[in-house]
Amino acid sequence: MTSSLLRRRGDQDSSRVAMVELFFDLVFVFAVTQLSHALLADLSVQGALQTLLLFLAVWWLWIFTSWVTNWLDPDRAPVRVMLFALMLGGLLLSSSIPQAFDGRGLVFGVVFASMQVGRTVFVTFVMRGRSEVHYRNFIRIALWLSLSAVFWILGGLSDGSSRVGYWIAAVAIEYASPLLYFWVPGLGRADSHDWDVDGHHLAERCALFVIIALGESILVTGATFAGQPWTAPTVTAFASAFLGSVAMWWIYFDSGAERASHRIAHSDDPGRQARLNYTYLHMPIIGGVIVCAVADELVLSHPGHASNAGIAAILGGPALYLVGNALFKWASNDRRSPPLSHCVGVLLLAALTPAAYSHLLSPLALGAATTVVLVLVAGWETIAVRRA
Repeated sequence: MTSSLLRRRGDQDSSRVAMVELFFDLVFVFAVTQLSHALLADLSVQGALQTLLLFLAVWWLWIFTSWVTNWLDPDRAPVRVMLFALMLGGLLLSSSIPQAFDGRGLVFGVVFASMQVGRTVFVTFVMRGRSEVHYRNFIRIALWLSLSAVFWILGGLSDGSSRVGYWIAAVAIEYASPLLYFWVPGLGRADSHDWDVDGHHLAERCALFVIIALGESILVTGATFAGQPWTAPTVTAFASAFLGSVAMWWIYFDSGAERASHRIAHSDDPGRQARLNYTYLHMPIIGGVIVCAVADELVLSHPGHASNAGIAAILGGPALYLVGNALFKWASNDRRSPPLSHCVGVLLLAALTPAAYSHLLSPLALGAATTVVLVLVAGWETIAVRRA
């Protein structure tokens, strides 16, 4: 019975992203929106760290599910039901994000732990008797996630700094587990060659999450602009935000995503590449888009003045995005060094910092300058790739 729940391998149709996977992703459009709003509501060091912690949890939940649907067939009814159950949990989880460090911490902790452990137990059952390697691997994963679940729930039952401490421990456990190959006493550790992922599928899934994040940025830009008087500053800020989003799309999709997809699809060890390039190195890319969305809303709402935290968001979002893309392209394309265009872009953003914090540049001018940097990087890399 369970054999029918596994994906077929070896043809193009088996690599495609199923419609139910795209439907599942809609929940994370809401989650990304909640994260950007949470950061915007508390632009402080504490608020940024709390949002980062929640982002790490949301990303880990999504990427682990994407790994699972790389092996399971989403067109089979039991797998669809599992995804629908995860969607319901994702809605509850996303709804609790604004008060995750207040009155809904227990909801966040319990729902997150239940989703992580429940999904893994389901896959373990599917693999039993069908793939001994994957069966043992998912037992290891279930044990690691059960350990982190204790800290998620303890954090939900606590408050203040205790909650933060428990949840930091939970995130550390979950993020360290793949690096340790899910080692468990008596079961040993996994081998990355056993993670026989379909490279095309996982690459497309991560590219779609980048689209989700960029879509949320466009949504924020449009909604904020619609609620503002259409003066010269707001129209300029709107145009700058739109061009910035286009440049971010171009930087990721023009050549980098396709080259990385081809590389992992033809790799002798796709599991190792999937762990580094897509599981870990996509985090700063997605995080950069979220921070850019916050910066765009700040510039549209207050084009003439920004706090120091606002300036940090305006500069930090593009910088984080460029760093993430540089590391991703460096690791996935056998480069001797990160792309020069991206490195120069980060240096140009750093050069804007003194003028920004001296308030010699208004938020509108600073936002426009960061857009120019992103456009420059996109154009530079495109010309370099075409010449090559």
